[in-house]
Amino acid sequence: MMRAVERLIRYVKYETTSDENSKNHPSSPGQKIFAEALADEMRQCGLSEVRLSDKGYLFGTLPATKGREALAPMGLLAHLDTSSEASGRDVHPQIVRYEGGSIPLGSSGKELSPDRFPVLNRMTGRTLIVTDGSTLLGADDKNGIAEILTAVERIVNESIPHRKLCIGFTPDEEIGQGTDFFDVSDFGAAFAYTVDGGGAGEIEYQNFNAASVEVTITGRSVHPGSAKDVMLNAQKVAMEFDSMLPPDEVPEKTEEREGFYHLIHMEGTVGRALLRYLLRDHDAALFEEKKRRIREIADALNRKYGTGTVKVSLQDSYRNMEEIIRRNMGLITLAENSARKAGLVPRIVPIRGGTDGAMLSFRGLPCPNLGTGGYNFHGEFEFACAEEMDAVVEQLLFLASDPSEVRITLP
Repeated sequence: MMRAVERLIRYVKYETTSDENSKNHPSSPGQKIFAEALADEMRQCGLSEVRLSDKGYLFGTLPATKGREALAPMGLLAHLDTSSEASGRDVHPQIVRYEGGSIPLGSSGKELSPDRFPVLNRMTGRTLIVTDGSTLLGADDKNGIAEILTAVERIVNESIPHRKLCIGFTPDEEIGQGTDFFDVSDFGAAFAYTVDGGGAGEIEYQNFNAASVEVTITGRSVHPGSAKDVMLNAQKVAMEFDSMLPPDEVPEKTEEREGFYHLIHMEGTVGRALLRYLLRDHDAALFEEKKRRIREIADALNRKYGTGTVKVSLQDSYRNMEEIIRRNMGLITLAENSARKAGLVPRIVPIRGGTDGAMLSFRGLPCPNLGTGGYNFHGEFEFACAEEMDAVVEQLLFLASDPSEVRITLP
């Protein structure tokens, strides 16, 4: 049987970068090509009812073994796409038996060093899959796909007793569209786990509340020679807007459950300027305070420069799934027990971001996340640990074969 790392090395050859500017679903053709190949592999692994939607959602089912039919069906999910933060074309993975020091990434001149990435200090003696320095690896989230299918193959070949398993691979997670066309009832699970990112043994069910903000500033553009008491430079008002936000509540100065205002785009002329922000906070009350502050700053600048100078468009993106999972902590106990049985130390880690599981949890499918043994995602320094991937496969086997009753409580 194939190891998860062998699958990963095969999968990263598929270019599946999602495209936030595309109007198509999935947003890039490579995701559909990869999904079609996976559909064949799912059937070979023993999954039934394998179906690929026109939007790129790939589902399959492994019926419960005799005596387990009454147990609540469990889902396992991973996403097909990779981030556009670095190229995902012509990925050339390198296999390294790590014995310390820096790892040269091909001929790029870049190095994966423990000075910059201290996680390497606990990787000595392990097999790492790294990039050649010109692309990302794709472990986010081809690690998860590889681990899920390796576990399914073993369950079938080793006749491991299990509850009904619903397997799903989704497109466009990286651009926040991973659940846009996800049919929860067709998927068929009562609860699920995303297998997506982080070290092996990590369990995540606390994510940011999130919103996006667009600030449009209208100035008055006149010739600078006759500008006195007439010109209103929209760019300078934009700078003033940003300066009124708390200077320490930014990504580069926060950690764990601390929220932030993140300026992701700015452009402008004298006559018009545009700012785009991401707002994030684990705490719902603090999240609402951040939104209130944005509106108050706009109001203050409009009083100063005139009504309509600053307009704010604020759109909620997703909520903290802890609101749902805290009613269903049996899912976390199940994940912790399976991690221990696989020889892992379970660690509850807050997500400094979002997850498809957050969206799905609020749509009736409680869905915490499990780590995959991948690190440094979204860039050329990404790597995966083969031994951690093996351990995650073991965790999934114990998770699927656990005969515990799982009762789901929804709002």
